[in-house]
Amino acid sequence: MKERAELLATAEERRRLEKRDQDWKTLLGTWEVWADPRQLPPPGDWRTWLMLAGRGFGKTRTGAEWVRSLAEADSGARIALVGATMAEVRSVMIEGESGILASVVRDDDLPTFEVSRGRLVWRNGAQAFVHSGERPDGLRGPQFTAAWCDEIAKWSYPRECWDNLAMCMRLGEAPRVLVTTTPRPIPLLREMMKRDDVALVRGRTTDNVQLPPAFIDAVKEHYGGTRLGRQELDGELIEDVAGALWSRDLLENVRVRAVPALRRVVVAVDPPAGSKGDACGIVAVALGRDGKAYVLEDASVAATSPERWARAVAACAVRNGADRVVAEANNGGEMVRSVLIAADAALPVKLVHASRGKVARAEPVAALYEGGKVAHIGAFPALEDEMCGLVSGGGYEGPGRSPDRADALVWGLTELMLKRRAQVGIRLLG
Repeated sequence: MKERAELLATAEERRRLEKRDQDWKTLLGTWEVWADPRQLPPPGDWRTWLMLAGRGFGKTRTGAEWVRSLAEADSGARIALVGATMAEVRSVMIEGESGILASVVRDDDLPTFEVSRGRLVWRNGAQAFVHSGERPDGLRGPQFTAAWCDEIAKWSYPRECWDNLAMCMRLGEAPRVLVTTTPRPIPLLREMMKRDDVALVRGRTTDNVQLPPAFIDAVKEHYGGTRLGRQELDGELIEDVAGALWSRDLLENVRVRAVPALRRVVVAVDPPAGSKGDACGIVAVALGRDGKAYVLEDASVAATSPERWARAVAACAVRNGADRVVAEANNGGEMVRSVLIAADAALPVKLVHASRGKVARAEPVAALYEGGKVAHIGAFPALEDEMCGLVSGGGYEGPGRSPDRADALVWGLTELMLKRRAQVGIRLLG
């Protein structure tokens, strides 16, 4: 009897441990517990869930979990899986480390992947079908209750495939589409972002706390602030403005890492119009011994008092070893000089007066960039956004009401590069 009791106790303990292990597996496999709120279906009456996010945010896992949940909840689900290519649908969306097959917790819920027929079949009868952004005609004829479109910005025929897919979304009471993509400035994405029936979600690579810190540090160091980094890591949709004086590609090509031997450094200032204006543009630029100009720092500050922005100017000058501060004097005139001198009595200040508009002043500076005469030491996202918003002919289509940072840059490079040329030209003519 004692032996039997011991055996029963042992069996009971084993069952308890097995149940505990199963409970932990279930908890670990419950997506709703671990997901970022942005990775769960958004509330509201949307038809398209658009996830614009950087690499590694968890876009693929989001799509896989959404498809799995739909299939397991509805035996009549007919889901389209549309990727850039057939191979990517299989290798990323279905069989990838974050794909649909990896999202299934219990083996008895695992769908069968019928490769020859291009479909996944769940035990309850739900199905998902493989389609490609390379073949618009493949989306003629089928009908779906839902669709997951991955990396739509990479599709060969985004417009044609999307329009054909839209005609297929006619099964069930409320057919819905999830689009997961790293943004690129294609017309289809720009249109989606403006639609009332689109739920837009954004995410950055650095939002994923599961990624190794070493990886995050490495990509920040190499790509932080660059166009590639802002697009691929931060999930920003970045595009060029038609007629802009600077293009994104041009600015990427003038980016360098090392600071060369320098002849002189100036800090240029575009003061705010009032006592507490929108922003004070503060940019440090240098003239190298190689004859090129280098942008060292964007130290601009927003919505602050004259005393605080003046201190920011003085600090920037000290950090960069500036020999002069160049400040626009149209708004405030001598007040600008007095505020700057009060911040640092030893700071040489030169006031400059604007006789032309911001774009007209910027055009010869943009020409310096085109001629390979200016480089950026690293990336300056806010400054570069303003530069790319200055449009030939006198307009501004960048962030904010005024390109304060870009205007400061223009004053600094004019002082270093264009004034010097004018003086040389006068000597030669004389």
